[in-house]
Amino acid sequence: MIASTVATLYDNSAHGDDKYLLRDLGQNRLLDVVMDGVTGHGGEEASRSVSEALASAQLASADDVVTLLEEVNQDFFMSGGGRFLLSTVSAALIVDQRLYVVSAGDSPVFLIRSGAFRQLSGRVGGLLPVGAARAVGAQEQLQLSRTEATIEPGDRLVLATDGVSDNLLAAELAEIVRAAATPEEAAQRVNELVAARVKEGRMPGPQGGRLRNDDRTAIFRFFSPAA
Repeated sequence: MIASTVATLYDNSAHGDDKYLLRDLGQNRLLDVVMDGVTGHGGEEASRSVSEALASAQLASADDVVTLLEEVNQDFFMSGGGRFLLSTVSAALIVDQRLYVVSAGDSPVFLIRSGAFRQLSGRVGGLLPVGAARAVGAQEQLQLSRTEATIEPGDRLVLATDGVSDNLLAAELAEIVRAAATPEEAAQRVNELVAARVKEGRMPGPQGGRLRNDDRTAIFRFFSPAA
């Protein structure tokens, strides 16, 4: 068995479109989710609806998560026609020591180890087009990415919206999380750095590029052997 501790970073003051969900499903199953509604396209309602659906559904597997998101996507598309009710979603389902990531849109998920990190979904650093085209509600057929990994003691899992990931490089995020003693420390350090950069308005040095102030949401989960 494997145990974990978790902390969140949540600042929804810019647009009010982000949501997150932490859910204990029982039988050594956990569900962590971040959602980023598309501003100006019913984003707050969309992210809230996705969160509520995931919070109340019977979910035992990654297939269950996929089925639910496809159903929500159909409802959104029928109501909004691909232009309204749009939200990214990145869900991490942990079953014993197996990790299943299901995502739509650009909110990244990282699995961080002592000597390496792996990006399991999304994007980071604002280098690619925004994820609205692949968001829940954007198309009649939802485009989901699915990834699996094995979790080991010492691993650290991060899910983030672009208010965090657009203001950090992936390697920077991994370094901060790797150096933190607790998930709470990781959340605090990431938030402080992002807030400082938003205030400055630019990424430092050769990274370049102006930053935008956006909602900031992230989940930090640290894994350890069960006591």
